[in-house]
Amino acid sequence: MSRPPAARDAVLDAFERLLIDGGVRAATLDATARTAGVSKGGLLYHFASRDALVDGVLERFSRLIDDDIAVLERAPEGAVAYYVRSSVSQDTPLERAGVAAARLAQAGSEPAVRMIRDVRDRWLQAIRRHVPDATIALAITLIGDGLYYDSALHGVDPEIGVDAPHGADMDALVSFLERLAHGAPSVE
Repeated sequence: MSRPPAARDAVLDAFERLLIDGGVRAATLDATARTAGVSKGGLLYHFASRDALVDGVLERFSRLIDDDIAVLERAPEGAVAYYVRSSVSQDTPLERAGVAAARLAQAGSEPAVRMIRDVRDRWLQAIRRHVPDATIALAITLIGDGLYYDSALHGVDPEIGVDAPHGADMDALVSFLERLAHGAPSVE
């Protein structure tokens, strides 16, 4: 598959940034073109409508999820450890695409709502391939959600540093979840 043109990526980056920083109302075609440094005609060349631009952001998010799951599947530390450790807010392309999709979903975009549901299911299924018990796999994904929410909400506190578990605390959490995932009998 060939790489999309740089202008197309710049438009998607701009649309994502506007969604993240200002919400759906701020992410107009004119603002997106201006932020991307292209003409409105240049934007329309790559995305014929706002719906096409939304589809482009959601397609990017889906592709980044596929890439992340591929990394999870071959992670040397194991799928559970990778998932939990990577669940904290890190300002990655995947996170930015996810936040943009969430902004669209919050504004009532049905394709974005469907994409977020699909993404949750894809991550759960990926963890499920490595965790025999379905309930424990669900708990691990929900813990990942909580880690992300907490780190995204609190970020880095100037007085205490990073608020999300890190270092020995993260190691202990991962170790606990690994024992839970691989030491508990299946209840299916």
